[in-house]
Amino acid sequence: MLSSEPPLTVDRLREKVETGEVDTVVVALTDMQGRLQGKRCSGRYFLDQVLAHGTEACNYLLAVDVDMATVDGYAMTSWETGYGDFVLRPDLGTLRLVPWQEATALVLCDVLWHSGEPVAPSPRQVLRKQLDRLAELGLRAFVGTELEFLVFRDSYEQAWDKRYHGLTPANQYNVDYSIAGTGRIERLLRRIRNDMTGAGLYVESAKGECNLGQHEIAIRYDEALASCDNHALYKNGAKEIAAQEGMSLSFMAKYDQREGNSCHIHVSLRDADGSAMPGAGRYGFSPLMEHFIAGQLACLPEFTYFLAPNINSYKRFAPGSFAPTQVAWGRDNRTCALRVVGHGEGLRVENRVPGGDVNPYLAVAALLAAGLHGITEELPLEPMLEGNAYTADKDGVPTTLRQAAGLLADSKIAAEAFGRDVVDHYVNAARVELDAFDSAVTDWERIRGFERL
Repeated sequence: MLSSEPPLTVDRLREKVETGEVDTVVVALTDMQGRLQGKRCSGRYFLDQVLAHGTEACNYLLAVDVDMATVDGYAMTSWETGYGDFVLRPDLGTLRLVPWQEATALVLCDVLWHSGEPVAPSPRQVLRKQLDRLAELGLRAFVGTELEFLVFRDSYEQAWDKRYHGLTPANQYNVDYSIAGTGRIERLLRRIRNDMTGAGLYVESAKGECNLGQHEIAIRYDEALASCDNHALYKNGAKEIAAQEGMSLSFMAKYDQREGNSCHIHVSLRDADGSAMPGAGRYGFSPLMEHFIAGQLACLPEFTYFLAPNINSYKRFAPGSFAPTQVAWGRDNRTCALRVVGHGEGLRVENRVPGGDVNPYLAVAALLAAGLHGITEELPLEPMLEGNAYTADKDGVPTTLRQAAGLLADSKIAAEAFGRDVVDHYVNAARVELDAFDSAVTDWERIRGFERL
């Protein structure tokens, strides 16, 4: 078990607070967009009060859009119900130092109602439900997420003032695997790697990617919940570190016409004897792995919203882009939505649908729920696709947020796996996003229509 020890114990934190080495504890939840939200507590107050009793936060944090605007349509919170509080209960297994902020520690929280009941649409709770279902079968999930991002030499403030136009990328050409390319911004990449290590993450490597200024820092796989926690912390921390360096970086799925930012998610299952994936069946798979892949294929269209939650997410899905367009699986085939990689204990499934904007908890929950559907229904695995999936006669990945939200809303499998309340909550989030986009006037429209129409 990779996450047997927390990065920071309470006793060690207490010592650091007493000596003044730590004076601040960030108490955070992960919101619907995958962002960290919460409070900065004094170290003494955290130890005296929050540790035993938790703290409170407005329940609108799980019912707002990316602009933090209050919106209607949510059952759990509204003006009519007064926008009350829910409780943030620290998960002490996530307690850690935050090296990029002075004298600071951080803990992630589960979100509860005052009755003690979990808030079902909370992303961490959505994932916990699927992990509990796996545990009933004697299984644990291990996950690795691969986040790509674009680095710019403009600060976030400069980028905002420019309305994100005309920014200077950190590299002027494709630096995929280029040592010279990563060397150009090694000061930033090294800070991120070392500070994440100091926060208890196991950093594997950094490499250049295809788009201008595009890079990836890989964090080693771990148990599913720990990996998603690491993902959320890393994403927030990388932005903070870039800001401190006078630069900016973006995880948005598709910034321009070139390659988008992906977040390939690797999943494997283990039982008491080790990996449950390899076996004596076709392709060297166990029956469980065959059912697991078949379930992901069967559910992918209905669950795509959880993998691609924004309008911009769907701009990645283009032939020849290394982002998938067809629902297919293959062995070490990067044209497929599902790519099987590894051997023996390392055998796993890589889902290539998510972009850098994904909420990891919701995405991993969706992958596990889909796999569980395949396992419980003993779905047969279709033959492996060989060749170019972009030209294959297969069902397509949903191409718009509107299509994906409609499939999720009508999905009986999703309602059974997540609960109707959770499905309705996130379908409403999609509606809010679509309404905001439909009412916006874009630069594309102005350029085409200002004079010539």
